[in-house]
Formats: sequence, structure tokens, C-alpha cells
Amino acid sequence: MAIITSSQNTSADTPANTSLSTNIKYLFVGAFFGLVLSKSEATSWYRMQEMFKLQSFHMFGIIGSAIAVGVLSLYIIKRFSVKTFKGDTVSVKSDPFSKGYVIGGFLFGIGWAFTGACPGPMFALLGGGMSVAIVLLASALLGTWTYGMIRDKLPH
Repeated sequence: MAIITSSQNTSADTPANTSLSTNIKYLFVGAFFGLVLSKSEATSWYRMQEMFKLQSFHMFGIIGSAIAVGVLSLYIIKRFSVKTFKGDTVSVKSDPFSKGYVIGGFLFGIGWAFTGACPGPMFALLGGGMSVAIVLLASALLGTWTYGMIRDKLPH
């Protein structure tokens, strides 16, 4: 697991200091991401069930492509000492293995299998007018809240 951090953390990075144009850019990037998820059928409950039942390669291809892009991106960031748009140096630090990752990944996978959606597609479903995704969002928020309440008792 890698953590990407910036060498500088200024007060200008806080959400209160971001401009409207910056937020609009993020809105368009998010809308484009949602469109890609929808058009690639990554928001399809049936595609998720096919994946978990090992009946189709479709979702494994999408996930594998995402992993390949991530690995290539991290290689480029490390190899060419890529800087942020603000000129800060990006550093990639290793995160020590923890059994909590396995437990958390298992719980995430169970929730994903039951609901047929993870966070990205969940918001794409909402944006696409699937009002039942509100239940997914509420469940995700409840899970996040529960984690926050018991975090100190979990293996990290």
C-alpha cells in the first residue's frame, strides 16, 4: 500500500480557501468519471454478480486496467520526480502491512457483493437517477460512522 503525500501543507490547501472554479473542475471530473463507470457497465448490479460468481471477465478487466494504470502512474511519479500543480514534491511512502487491511478488505468485499456497488459506482448510480442508491449511501455512511466509533479497538 502506498501513501502519496505532498512535501508542503499550506493553509491554502484547506477546502475553505478553494475557488469556485476549482470546485467546478472537480465537478466535471467527477461527472466524467461517473459517465465512464456507467458506460463501462461498472455500475451494473448484474455485472457485479457475474464477477463475484466468476461467470464473466468484464469487471476483472476493468479492475485490472485500473490497477495497471495505478502501477504505471506510481512508476512515473517515482521515476521522474513528478511535482504537484503547486510545485510541491510528491513522495510515495510505504505503509507497513497490517492484518486490519485483510479484515477491512474482506468486509468491504462482502458489502460490495451484497449491494453490487462500491463508493464510485454508488455515486454514479445516484447521479444516474437510481434513487434506491440512497440506501447504499446511507449504509456506507453508517459503516463509516461505525468504524469511527470502534476504530481504537481494531487492529491497525
